[in-house]
Amino acid sequence: MNKKTQVKRIFDSISRRYDLLNHLLSAGIDFYWRKKSLKLTKISADSHLLDVACGTGDFAIAAKKFGVKKIIGADLSINMLKEFNRKKNWSIGTTVQTVAEHIPFKNETFTNITVAFGVRNFYDIPEGFRSFNRVLRKNGKVTILEFRLPKNFIVKGLYNFYFNKILPLIGKIISKDQEAYTYLPESVNAFDENVNIAKLLSETGFKNIQEFALTFGIVQVIIAEK
Repeated sequence: MNKKTQVKRIFDSISRRYDLLNHLLSAGIDFYWRKKSLKLTKISADSHLLDVACGTGDFAIAAKKFGVKKIIGADLSINMLKEFNRKKNWSIGTTVQTVAEHIPFKNETFTNITVAFGVRNFYDIPEGFRSFNRVLRKNGKVTILEFRLPKNFIVKGLYNFYFNKILPLIGKIISKDQEAYTYLPESVNAFDENVNIAKLLSETGFKNIQEFALTFGIVQVIIAEK
């Protein structure tokens, strides 16, 4: 099974319980991570936002609370998009089923692109970033929120125990999908070892790249400008 097919199968499978598991497994801190990311990128009512790998739409809905009126959510999983469109507080935007590598919009359409915990699921990250660059306007920003392995030895030990032992067990019990919540720690570990997001953004035409660490370094926010 290739990565694209695997990711689609997993997220289609867990879509109905995705929000519950997200908030439960992060102890609700995921709301803070999204809000902080949007503050750091200075998103505003004038922004035209594309939320890539939008899932059930929590990042897009958080942006709406910042006054953003033009929002499009994009995701590979049709079941995740269905859950997004069921939400009562989502009424101003559009959703589209697509992958980051082939965004079906004209050049220089958006002022902002956001991705929360989705870059490690891309099947070709550089191609995804080139696609971002194409559809962003001049000086437009991409804001990436992603897990990372913390640097502190003690925090890293606790993090690895939780991610590799506790999280897959809870995820399996609630989602009924064993692969989904073993894929998460495996993908984070492989991603952290092999992918330098800032470097790839620079190589695909982005500038003024900023990196921020949140919550003892278990999450990173990377902001880059076209």
